[in-house]
Amino acid sequence: MNQNFAQPSSLPAAPVKKHRNLAQGVVAAITGSIQAGTLKPGEKLPTESVIMELHGVSRTVVREAISHLQAAGLVQTRHGIGTFVLEPPAASLRISSDTIRTIADVLAILELRISLETEAAWLAATRRSEAQVAEMGAVLKRIQESQSRPGSVESDVAFHLLIAQATGNRYFVDILSDLGHTIIPRARVDSAQLAHDDPNVYLERLNREHEDIYNAIARKDAEAARAAMRTHLSNSRERLRRAQEGIAAQDA
Repeated sequence: MNQNFAQPSSLPAAPVKKHRNLAQGVVAAITGSIQAGTLKPGEKLPTESVIMELHGVSRTVVREAISHLQAAGLVQTRHGIGTFVLEPPAASLRISSDTIRTIADVLAILELRISLETEAAWLAATRRSEAQVAEMGAVLKRIQESQSRPGSVESDVAFHLLIAQATGNRYFVDILSDLGHTIIPRARVDSAQLAHDDPNVYLERLNREHEDIYNAIARKDAEAARAAMRTHLSNSRERLRRAQEGIAAQDA
């Protein structure tokens, strides 16, 4: 690994405006140098004194900036040696619908969703705002009004994403945004058809499940919200499991 000192000129000395957070200004400058390739993996950052002089900030600000860079996985500090640029982090989780080819694949995704969304519902019930509840209610109404039309799928996705947003944790939103737009519609439509469910019975059950989730979040009942979400997703999994068994029996 190359441990040569990066030259001070590697870091752009853009002035940090007083009204901005000084540490974030330093973070932005160093991050920009890393992304541009001016600072390469394995290279050592300039000393605290050099960064202080370059950006006109205090040692405390520099240390706070380094802490942020460490938390972001961009650098690593080796005590007594210095702070080094790390290899770029692996690409974020992306699950493409092209990789979901079998019922077994969709079942695996549903297991992931059960683990993730039951906790999202619990958090949403404890953290949601009145505005978020109102928005969930509006989307739920759209689901019920358009259930027999293609648009209901998008509303279903929106409902789950609103719950993720109500957690106040952007990582729930990031993951469910990916899962929602590539997998939820496909899993839902296929499971109902493959399991030979009566469409009216299926839609009525889906409405009840969504209402149970919504009502629990609205009244801030975290445990009920968690249970309602688990029931909702577990029912989808059960339909797929029955469909898988039926196909296996036909092929036998």
